[in-house]
Amino acid sequence: MTSPRHALLHTLLLLPALAGGTAFAQTRGDTLALSFDAARARMIERSDKLAAAHAAVESKELQSQGLKGLGGPSVSVSGLAYAYNANLNLDLDPLNQRLGQLGQALPSPIQGLISQMPIPQLPNSYTINRHDTGSNASVSAVWPIYVGGATDAVRGFVSAQTREAQADADQAGHEVDTLLVQRYFGAQLARRAAALRAQAERTIAQHDSAAQKMLAAGVISRVERLQASAAYEEARRNARKAEDDAALAAVALARTVRADGSVAPQTPLFLISTPIEPLGYFIDSALTRHPGLDKVAAKKSQAEQLHEGEEALRRPQVIAFGTRQIKGGNADWVAGLGVRWTLYDSVDRDALSASSMKKVEQAERTDAQARSDISLLVERNWRALENARRQYLEMKASVELAQEVVKLRTSGLREGTSTTLDLIDAETNQAKVLTERAQAANDYVQALAQLLESAGLSDKFSDYIARADVRVN
Repeated sequence: MTSPRHALLHTLLLLPALAGGTAFAQTRGDTLALSFDAARARMIERSDKLAAAHAAVESKELQSQGLKGLGGPSVSVSGLAYAYNANLNLDLDPLNQRLGQLGQALPSPIQGLISQMPIPQLPNSYTINRHDTGSNASVSAVWPIYVGGATDAVRGFVSAQTREAQADADQAGHEVDTLLVQRYFGAQLARRAAALRAQAERTIAQHDSAAQKMLAAGVISRVERLQASAAYEEARRNARKAEDDAALAAVALARTVRADGSVAPQTPLFLISTPIEPLGYFIDSALTRHPGLDKVAAKKSQAEQLHEGEEALRRPQVIAFGTRQIKGGNADWVAGLGVRWTLYDSVDRDALSASSMKKVEQAERTDAQARSDISLLVERNWRALENARRQYLEMKASVELAQEVVKLRTSGLREGTSTTLDLIDAETNQAKVLTERAQAANDYVQALAQLLESAGLSDKFSDYIARADVRVN
């Protein structure tokens, strides 16, 4: 027969069980509901990081396009129009003196005759002025027939820079994909944790209120009442912290997809319960698709082109040239070939050539090290993914145990074999275990994103979502 004390406990403390999957926030008019694929499409369209990377690629492509004709002939037209005014002052005093000396040298009869005839004197000085206007125009052409391969080296260097910019853009694409996974599913986890903590707070609040009534009825001690109150305060603190974490995660996701309001993720945390492709599959993919290797290859190509440019300076250069006035009739013109070959230079070309070859060797060594590092990174991420998968599956027993303990404590409280604090502890532990399992699912998702990024397969993430057979709703 149930005692009055047990009946009161049964009435006050048998409250609704912890509900899973409760929504954290009500959907509002300014909330944008996005699946992962929709969020990714929005991010790709609006990401400043991707736009900057694509602009760098386009800049190099335009530069490469502009240098396609490097080494070909160039033709230019020049013209000028002019006007001038020139003055020349002549001093005639020396000439006057000379004329006087000549008169004295003549025979006496002639001198007498000249003395009877007045001869005007020249002025002391005379100014000559010239002024005119005119114009001139000509067309010129220069054609580097042979420059030792320098132009090909320049074009090859710029082409390699374009490939490097493309590798950087590809890497940026992988990085923003991984960042989106972190923030999208991080927001899912934070929202779920906040929902569990909020539900736990509400349930424990009801127990706290019931404990106050039981204390007033004299069926529990003051210590038990204080224990229930302390548990409720802890639940409140945990709920507020989880709510703040969820709000911050939501802001981060909204900033990532450039949303004005809040974003409600629609794709749940997921897991593929069976192992995915073997490690070798991802290592092979990384060694052919990782943007870091493409960048190293582009650096090596740049070093090779710089070496070829150094070698081109050792070879002779042949240039054709010509120019002609633009006018009718007998126009002036000139045309010819120029040859230049440096026989001696104060710069040590052998040392510079050896230096550029060391750059090539550096790129080769970097490529070997990068392949080793990337393979190790892929293996680490693959093992982290497997550990997260096993951890999630193994936590099933912990969840079932936590649920059974709640049922047991609820029944024990009704039968008088458990206390209020026992039930509160069981419900708190159940919320903790459910949160930890959701965290394990998020660990799996994040490890998958890291693995795909390291293997150069970030764009395949949605394919794995479609393959998932476990979804944490």
